[in-house]
Amino acid sequence: MSQQTTGSEPDQHRTDEMSYEASLSTESKRQRDGTGNIGAFGKRTGSSDLRFFEGILPEVEGELLSGHSIEEQFTTALDRLESALADNRNLTLNDVMKLEIQLTDPSAAEAVDHVYESRFDDVELPPRTVVGVCSLPGGADVQLDVIAAEE
Repeated sequence: MSQQTTGSEPDQHRTDEMSYEASLSTESKRQRDGTGNIGAFGKRTGSSDLRFFEGILPEVEGELLSGHSIEEQFTTALDRLESALADNRNLTLNDVMKLEIQLTDPSAAEAVDHVYESRFDDVELPPRTVVGVCSLPGGADVQLDVIAAEE
C-alpha cells in the first residue's frame, strides 16, 4: 500500500492493519478436517445451487495413481468427480459449469484434451482452464477443481 502526503505533512511511515473475518479461518479448518485427502481440500456446498469440488486427485481406495500415465490419472480423477457429483444431489457431468485442470507437465495437455473430449462426448463441453503447477499432493500429475450447478 502506498501513503500519499502533502508538502505540509511530515513523511511518516505507518503500518496499516488488515482485518479479516475470524470465522473464515475456523470454517476452512472445519472443511479440511472433514476430508480424507492429502492437504487442505474441502467440499463446501451450502444452500446455493452451485457445488464446489476441490482437490480431486487420481485416487482409488486411498491410493494415488502417481506412477500411472496421465490419461489413466485424468480418467480416474474424472471417475472420482462423477462419483462426487452423483453423491451430491444426483448431479452428472452435464451439471459441470467450470473445470480447472492442474497439470505438473503442461506438455500432457494434448493427452488430457483427448480424455476430456471423450468423457464429455454426450454433453456440451464445459469451460475449462488448464494450469501448470510445480507439484501436486502425493506426486500426482493431475488435480481437478470443479464448479457444478443444480439447474
